Amino acid sequence: MASNPSVSGQADPARVDFDPVTLAVAGVQRLSPYQPGKPVATLERELGITQAIKLASNENPLGPSPLAVEAGHAALADAHVYPDGNGFELQSRLAERHGVAPEQITLGNGSNEVLELIARTWLAPGRAAVFSAHAFAVYPLVTQAVNAEARVAPALPADHPAQPFGHDLAAMQSRVNADVRVVFVANPNNPTGTWLDTAALEAFVAAMPATTVIVVDEAYFEYVEEASYPDTTQWLDRFPNLIVTRTFSKIQGLAGLRLGYAVSSPGVAELLNRVRQPFNVNAVAQAAGLAALDDAAHVAKSVAINRAGVRQVSEALREMGLRVIPSVGNFVTFDTGRDPGPVYDVMLREGVITRPVENYGLPGHLRVTVSTPEDNDRFLMALKKALA
Repeated sequence: MASNPSVSGQADPARVDFDPVTLAVAGVQRLSPYQPGKPVATLERELGITQAIKLASNENPLGPSPLAVEAGHAALADAHVYPDGNGFELQSRLAERHGVAPEQITLGNGSNEVLELIARTWLAPGRAAVFSAHAFAVYPLVTQAVNAEARVAPALPADHPAQPFGHDLAAMQSRVNADVRVVFVANPNNPTGTWLDTAALEAFVAAMPATTVIVVDEAYFEYVEEASYPDTTQWLDRFPNLIVTRTFSKIQGLAGLRLGYAVSSPGVAELLNRVRQPFNVNAVAQAAGLAALDDAAHVAKSVAINRAGVRQVSEALREMGLRVIPSVGNFVTFDTGRDPGPVYDVMLREGVITRPVENYGLPGHLRVTVSTPEDNDRFLMALKKALA
């Protein structure tokens, strides 16, 4: 009788040469996993400290809407029941808010999933996506995962008077040809906080060929208070190849529930729903999202504390002699003027978690989430110590 390898301890010769990497599809072989901000519990466990604060992932310091918390708790009573697979109530409410039909809304497990659905629908080997340098890390991830070509346009220069490191739309447009199926535009952009005004972005969208899908990622939409900042969901009647993505993770403070969505033409949404998994948005997220849409006071308070915080942090950084990228998001990215690794490490020991952004092509820079006045002060004190 043949011996059982699990009993004898001898490896099965047929499996000695098993290499999962070489068996993976080409795009995945070259991928590196996304690295999220360090969790508070991990830092406290590693360093034996308490009361650490996380200013690395652009989370709302006020937390979720109380209405959303109440609705989410209530939804847990039916946790044994599958959620509405299409999210009809939330889909209808979002459609009403944006002045579109419900079939133009696609719900996602965070807006990141929507971006992945877009890549799976329109990208493949022999096709290409265009996006800017220093843009959101998910764009190259979803492009490479399907083994499509990533065409990265250089950003505006660091000394640009209005939008340092911002999207250079002319450079992006120059990379669009018949092979390009998707163009990703973050407005405002993470991690730079830069943004595009109505005239510039509208002209860019209008110039795109009918063979290209334009994705405008507006994850930080509600934080922007610039008068010339566009609501691109109002352009869908004129641009059927436009997709606008939004999230509940930022202003609504529901990052832990993973809820996002796309607004698009009905034909685009129908295709996205072909590849969307059944029940991709859980019932608690749907209930909390519905309630959050009704809490205008929470949104207004979040905007107000962010406005003051961006001013507080940016002015203090400039007083330290540091170069700050002007931001309309809920974060500020700045140049430490040195290797940011030791600066980041010292702040960790002070219990303050920020985000290095060298992987975004911004060596020397750190990104900090704007928080409460007290947390902002604590960050600034830790940074002064790290720079001393």
